[in-house]
Amino acid sequence: MEQTKIYTALRGVRGRKPVNLAALEGLLVRFSQLVLEQRWIAEIDINPLLASPERLIALDARIVLHAPGVTPEQLPKAAIRPYPLRYVSNWTMKDGNVVTIRPIRPEDEPLMVKFHETLSDRSVYLRYFSSLSLSRRVAHERLLRICFGDYDREMVLVAEHTDAATGDRRIFGVGRMTKLHVGNEAEVAALVSDQYQKQGLGFELLRRIVDIARDEKLALASAEMLPTTMACKPSSGASDFGLSRMKI
Repeated sequence: MEQTKIYTALRGVRGRKPVNLAALEGLLVRFSQLVLEQRWIAEIDINPLLASPERLIALDARIVLHAPGVTPEQLPKAAIRPYPLRYVSNWTMKDGNVVTIRPIRPEDEPLMVKFHETLSDRSVYLRYFSSLSLSRRVAHERLLRICFGDYDREMVLVAEHTDAATGDRRIFGVGRMTKLHVGNEAEVAALVSDQYQKQGLGFELLRRIVDIARDEKLALASAEMLPTTMACKPSSGASDFGLSRMKI
């Protein structure tokens, strides 16, 4: 909005009150969500939109749908995949703590820094197979790739808990699915804060990651783990290095 010529008028000119810019921003976001969720819309136009300090009103609108002969496979896809709200839900751990398991968001970077501060050297080694220092794990360049990822290429789930008394938010665990460049396959992994291990959270994160892999029509998911950490015998075809492979 700031790059448009009308932005100066929206902020108030000649003694007029400014338009509620926060409400206008929310309207634009909801309009975008409408277009993304209703893929059968070919064209949509709201003109004019009355914007005043008190209210926002669409005075006229025009919507054109795709032709009846168009199949769902022929509908255009968004250049950037929207936030996958359908993967957001609450879950109760064995100790009674309720967490919200959801795809990661860009603003989660500070919470991810705090999450990595809760991990012991052993947990880090079992996850990354090496002694990866905290400074490397919380480096902005690294977390940038994780928090600002493309949901179509990689799905990262976080288990977030909000303290009822203080309102503080913390991430208890992270699950990750990365699609491979070759083949219809993906690699999956999970990591849980030391304080909240053995509460079923790691299993739940992996279960949801596998469900997402099924939704994405993937054929195979694999996870590398140390032999001493394997809770069950891998399926046929697993190597001696702890590569667990499962058909989706």
